[in-house]
Amino acid sequence: MSAVRTVIRGGLVVTAADEMHADVLIEDGRVVALAASGSSAAASWTDARTIDASQKYVIPGGVDAHTHMEMPFGGTYAADTFETGTRAAAWGGTTTIVDFAIQSKGGSLREGLDAWHAKADGQCAVDYGFHMIVSDVHDETLKEMDLLVGEGVTSFKQFMAYPGVFYSDDGQILRAMQRAGENGGLIMMHAENGIAIDVLVEQALARGESDPRFHGEVRKALLEAEATHRAIKLAQVAGAPLYVVHVSAREALAELARARDEGLPVFGETCPQYLFLSTDNLAEPDFEGAKYVCSTPLRPKDHQEALWRGLRTDDLQVVSTDHCPFCFTGQKELGRGDFSKIPNGMPGVENRMDLLHQAVVDGHLTRRRWIEIACATPARMFGLYPKKGTIAPGADADIVIYDPAAEQTISAETHHMNVDYSAYEGKRLTGRVETVLSRGEPVITEREFTGRAGHGAYTPRGTCQYLN
Repeated sequence: MSAVRTVIRGGLVVTAADEMHADVLIEDGRVVALAASGSSAAASWTDARTIDASQKYVIPGGVDAHTHMEMPFGGTYAADTFETGTRAAAWGGTTTIVDFAIQSKGGSLREGLDAWHAKADGQCAVDYGFHMIVSDVHDETLKEMDLLVGEGVTSFKQFMAYPGVFYSDDGQILRAMQRAGENGGLIMMHAENGIAIDVLVEQALARGESDPRFHGEVRKALLEAEATHRAIKLAQVAGAPLYVVHVSAREALAELARARDEGLPVFGETCPQYLFLSTDNLAEPDFEGAKYVCSTPLRPKDHQEALWRGLRTDDLQVVSTDHCPFCFTGQKELGRGDFSKIPNGMPGVENRMDLLHQAVVDGHLTRRRWIEIACATPARMFGLYPKKGTIAPGADADIVIYDPAAEQTISAETHHMNVDYSAYEGKRLTGRVETVLSRGEPVITEREFTGRAGHGAYTPRGTCQYLN
């Protein structure tokens, strides 16, 4: 915790609710006050470290509610540790991540959560929380869900995909949803019909279709839409809220929009890869397409406009990264000759805030909507607001000084994620993070890393703030 008074002067403060030229006073790691720049109140804040934000935006630190550091998958592990991954997050203006602890088959939720605490404890550069992946629903699991909600692990992820690994059948999903409906938890759903997809995978490989592009062709948009529809109906039967992760297809988005039009407590997330990349990337020659293998998969470009529209109309509420990086050399290569063996996941925790600012520059989003989908709404959705996700008296001083005029080119040579490629290699962007405070402590100072492993604190969460 910082005992130092800090004043951020002269910037345009942008939150989900407002934009104003204001100075920000920070004490003991929290925002104490805002006052109009040049006002007598702001002028009275003396004896403080001063950060000049002239010509810059002053925005809340990003909240990335979907990351997978050190995640085991397909016989290997995600390449970012909690140390490298949270450092990269800080470089990209994200000051809170919510990662996924995993219940192993036959194991308890508690064992899974303890294992993830052990990975993260003392390693993180920014604050973090956990969701719980529920992969084995039985009576003891349901009791543990109640206990975890009481401890601040208030969201539970289930998979309609990956039979034999994380897959839950409809009965298991219904039971978990019923429990969440009672204890205030939120079910997060990977909505793809994994049983049907496995049939299509087997058939494609039998035809000799083994290249990375076939990953996208077998994981059909209709099977994402079908699973999304089914998850919505199961949640409706259970009387529970639902959050659908990494929505990639317009057909799935249409199911969410229909449910929301009916007034159901259904929410949706998409990710930058679905907004900026497409099946064209999956089809890159010489196995380069493997870099873009993730699930749900990239879709044809004509899905992108539907997703942007969904973000503008609030049929999609959150942009997270699903950051789950595997190196091209030695990890993605496990799937040479068999696309089904390519580890599923892409790097992105460092790029999200910048890519979404580019969307502001390109006219897809307003500045306030940028902050809403990247900071405020994920904080509200997962019980972190107003401690996180805004700049207001009492909030943690998780603040980014953002230069909207700086130009940069994304490259693996300059990024800080522990992975040997960038999904956005060579993409030119306008806007760049300059300085980042986490609870008042500078972790990035004028494009230099000044943080440390262990500064980041575990953050228990409340329940979803969009529910009664």
